This record gives sequence, structure tokens and C-alpha cells, in this order.
Amino acid sequence: MRMTRLCCLLLLAGSSFAVQAKMVHRPVEWSQDGTHFRSVLVYDDASSAKRPGLVMVPNWYGVNDAAVKKAETIAGKDYVILLTDMYGEKVRPTSNAQAQAAVKPLYGDRALMRKRINLALDQLKAQAANAPLDTAKLAAIGFCFGGSAVLDLARSGADVAAVVSFHGGLDTDDPALAKDIKARVLAMNGADDKGTMPDADKFMDEMRGSPADWQFVVIGHAVHCFTEVGENSPGCRYDERAATRSYRLMHDWLRAAFAGTP
Repeated sequence: MRMTRLCCLLLLAGSSFAVQAKMVHRPVEWSQDGTHFRSVLVYDDASSAKRPGLVMVPNWYGVNDAAVKKAETIAGKDYVILLTDMYGEKVRPTSNAQAQAAVKPLYGDRALMRKRINLALDQLKAQAANAPLDTAKLAAIGFCFGGSAVLDLARSGADVAAVVSFHGGLDTDDPALAKDIKARVLAMNGADDKGTMPDADKFMDEMRGSPADWQFVVIGHAVHCFTEVGENSPGCRYDERAATRSYRLMHDWLRAAFAGTP
């Protein structure tokens, strides 16, 4: 009888722990040049073990529920993710027209884009006091517009292990910046992405002139937005096969970068 009661108590204790463990969503706010930014730190608090940190820049819709859900899926038990606001807290696009207006100033001023993404990296590092973050293992990932942003983070010479771009813009305002890249660069684009692939040859020439360990992966039959669940237009369509493949490549790339292995 006592043994049965003990087993029940242990089961209840385990159940209680499972209930308490959850995905943390914590606002992280900062200001730069008069603009206030509101990002979200995402991680699983089931363990206090330190893990790598990722700056994650979402697509041109910015920080919203879909982006938080994607960050949760990627973070799992593996990463602490700063889902990064690149626009400022007052800009939350809900239509393509609004999103296009939001990204226009940053595509028009790439120095500003690089300044904002570098400050986001600093803000991620600052979370180490309150999150299970290993600041010796930092990287950045981005989707569509976010892919452009993390490639610009690499071009700025940021001290991160890796950057990974998913169906991101490949162009740059200054190809000479590539000489400053310290990160391992992985860019993955759909072969039929009419928005980004015209810049593929210039991007590869840029990378050839850099010291970076880089890889450019072209995914057959995929168009733009292949990781964006719910997108289903001719030029912007979710592709489960392409998404699964690209996430696997991302995890392999990050593991190798953090371990310092080929």
C-alpha cells in the first residue's frame, strides 16, 4: 500500500513538472535612433541547460503569431531564439501592401538594416543573465526579408558562428563587404523563385570573393516562401518537402558551425 502511494506521488510530481515546463515568450524591448522595438525571446524552459542562441528575423510581416509559432518549432529544446522586430513596435503589417511599405526603408538603406540587426544581436547576448543561453554559440536565421537581414549581418562582420537564409534576397548594396564575413553562410532558395534567383550569380561571385565557408543551395521546383505555412499563390507557396529539407540542412549547418567542424 505504501509503495503504491509512493508511486502515485512520484507520478503526480512528474506530471506537475511536465505542466510547469513550457515554451517561454518574453518581450525584449530596446530603442535605437528614436524608434522603440519590441521583440520576443522564445525558448523551452523544461531544462536549465545552456544552449545556442539565434537571432531570427521573420518574413516581411514581422513579429506576429505565425512568426512566434515558427520560432517555437525551430527553438524546441535546442535553441534560445530572439524573434526580432526590425521595424519598430508601431509597425505590424497585416497586408502585402503594408509589408512592402515596411521593408522599403530598410532595403533602401542597407546600412540602417545592418545597424538594426547588429543591435538585435547585442540584445540577444544581453539575455544570458535570464535565459539558458550559451553566448559562445550564436547564429542568425531569416526568412524572405529576414534572409536579406541575416546575410547583411554576416556582411557587417558580426562575430557569429553562422547565418542561414531561407528564400531570402541575395543582393547587396556593397559586394566589397563580403571580405569582412566571419560567419559560415548558408543560403537556400527555390530554383523557381523569380524574385531572388536573378541575383544568384552575383551572390555566388560575392561569396567567392569572401573568406567565408559558404554554401548556396538551390531547391528544385520550389518558389518563394517555401517555408511559409499557408502561403499558396503562384510565386509565393509553401512546399512541405522543401521546408523539411531546408530545416534539416539548417540544423546540420548550425551544429557543425557551433562545433567548429567542417
